[in-house]
Amino acid sequence: MDVIAQESTEHFASGRLPKVGGLEMRGPVQIDWHSLSELPIERGLFARNRIVAADRKVPAHSAFDMLRTKLMQRLRQNNWKSVAITSPTPGCGKTFVSLNLAFSFAHQNDCRTLLIDLDLRRPQVGKALGMKDAASMEAFLKGKSSVTDAFVRHGYNLAIAANKQPVEFAAELLQSSEAKDQLQRIQQVMAPDVILFDLPPMLSNDDVLAFLPNVDCVILVAAAEHTTLSEVDLCEQELAANTNVVGVVLNKCRYTIDKYGY
Repeated sequence: MDVIAQESTEHFASGRLPKVGGLEMRGPVQIDWHSLSELPIERGLFARNRIVAADRKVPAHSAFDMLRTKLMQRLRQNNWKSVAITSPTPGCGKTFVSLNLAFSFAHQNDCRTLLIDLDLRRPQVGKALGMKDAASMEAFLKGKSSVTDAFVRHGYNLAIAANKQPVEFAAELLQSSEAKDQLQRIQQVMAPDVILFDLPPMLSNDDVLAFLPNVDCVILVAAAEHTTLSEVDLCEQELAANTNVVGVVLNKCRYTIDKYGY
């Protein structure tokens, strides 16, 4: 698994700010993260659903830690914080990558991370986490529910907004002014350092293109022996025309090289 990143000459610099609870303040925080409901995790669920980055004892977590570090460097260089994760077609493992990347960021103690399920037609984040009472992202994006209704907390620096049911007019909702206002509100009241959006597959509908104006950059997830080069090329061209493409992650590769003895 690797990120193919473009070179950047911009650098992010910020002063050291006072810390509260081990986290740097990013301005006035209106919501105490500890007040969010805690995500209940069923024993063995992470292993069954291959969320390997949650357990540092699982060797496979290192691939996601590598991805996290490369991504964090790009975010800091460019003063970005919002990342879309998509794939050309269904079955590439974009939700698998989104979840593992989120839990890898959770090990970064000074980083507040949000994971938001915006694959509105086929939501999978809540299912993967065994959530039986996930919120309605449609209600939230329309401003009919609050941030505390939408998010649950894992640890003290990862918050997750899953979605309990499909949304019929997803593209229209994702590019609505109400959705834009709610996304701005998230940043104001939660002060995240990184926001990960699990988006639908690109070639299935226009949902991704509708939402891209709201993000700083995007990761494309391709599946070995499934995704074609023409599909990757087509998606990269579309994405590059609308946002910053930080790279492509190759998922489901059956071959590994134990070159360094780890």
